[in-house]
Amino acid sequence: MRKQHLSLAAVAAAATLTLSACGGVETTTGGGGGGDYPSGSVEMYVGASAGGSSDLISRAVSTGLSDELGQSFPVINNEGANGALAAAKVQKAAPDGSTIAIQNASLFAITPLAVSPDEVTNLDDFDVVGGVSRDDYVMVTNKQTGWTSLDDIKNADQKITYGTTGVGTGSQLACALTFSTADVDSEPVPFDGGSPALTALLGNQVDTACLQVGEARENIESGKLTALSVFSPERIDYLPDVPTATEQGLDVEVYQYRFMTTPKGTPDDVKSTIADAMQKTFQTDAYKQFNEQNSLTPMEISGEEVVQQVESDKKRYADLVEQYGIDLGDAS
Repeated sequence: MRKQHLSLAAVAAAATLTLSACGGVETTTGGGGGGDYPSGSVEMYVGASAGGSSDLISRAVSTGLSDELGQSFPVINNEGANGALAAAKVQKAAPDGSTIAIQNASLFAITPLAVSPDEVTNLDDFDVVGGVSRDDYVMVTNKQTGWTSLDDIKNADQKITYGTTGVGTGSQLACALTFSTADVDSEPVPFDGGSPALTALLGNQVDTACLQVGEARENIESGKLTALSVFSPERIDYLPDVPTATEQGLDVEVYQYRFMTTPKGTPDDVKSTIADAMQKTFQTDAYKQFNEQNSLTPMEISGEEVVQQVESDKKRYADLVEQYGIDLGDAS
């Protein structure tokens, strides 16, 4: 049985209290003053609206950093462009640790495949402190379709519509690759996030959707949705009976993961302090329960390993998109 000691509301409330405690009065001075880091509150940007996975993860880590380092880490929501707007805030900030952000891998590995070159956000423009967690995708359908596997999708004599959480996201790529590799006639229907995509699927406005497991799990367990496939390298603990796409004969492996970043040139001692506090946060029972409740797989690796993973995924996704002639930017 899953432990329920730390609810999503509690995480959000705790972070809100942290933000309120700052009151806009305390000066944000992460470092750079020659003293111990942090010497004041640290702004923590998130490129998504309140209540989504990125926001909740940022708030859970923020709470841990505040507890470990004794200063406020207020979360600032700056949603839009799959995280690019928040990323720009961090990129332009002073490299002293006063501005940080947990960012999505999809912004650097998938979004470049859907936008013009001048809109690409480059990982080289940031220092990567360390990994946080992996958020897997699942393809789901309304129970009323009667479909139970990807074979049913392949054999369906109709154009399949699929909801995604936006253009240039892992959700879009997972679905697009699935239908392309299976040679299924399909049409994307992008939404601005997982919640509206889920609502559309429950209302039979789309045939399928690729959602993050945490967004779909409750409705899968209640029987309202049927999980057809996950896109992780292996089956995931939260949906152990759902086969991977690879198991079902399709070369589709797409997942979201997040990692802590700072502006390029941030001092090593500042990054080390953040990394150490993150690792201590990860070891707390409260944070472990948070991961479990939100169907998150720990990916608590070094910054160097994160960069290697992003670069590997970026090339792999680009090769697959070229191989199957997928135009992610054409979905509108």
